Amino acid sequence: MEKLLIILQQQPGGGFESILTSLLPFVLIILVFYFLILRPQQKRQKERQNLLSAIKKGDKVITAGGLHGTVEELTDKTVIVRVANNVNLTVERTSIATIKGVMEHEEPRK
Repeated sequence: MEKLLIILQQQPGGGFESILTSLLPFVLIILVFYFLILRPQQKRQKERQNLLSAIKKGDKVITAGGLHGTVEELTDKTVIVRVANNVNLTVERTSIATIKGVMEHEEPRK
């Protein structure tokens, strides 16, 4: 019985410090995950949303499917893109991948 009491008295009581030291690596991993993955992704989404809302008539665009054309009309969710003479396509606004001159620097043709 005396040996059991001695063993119980020698064990540390846990406390706040042991909880803090065991949780610290998890908190650091969460912070690194946030700043390296989540925050840049949110920034890209915001830039993409601003780009899609800035589309206007006459912009030269490239769709996600690779079609090049000029914006003829706009609605809330769709864009009518002229790809050739008398050829207009209705595409979703979210399928616009690039607006020429806004997202890339075009070199003048020779």
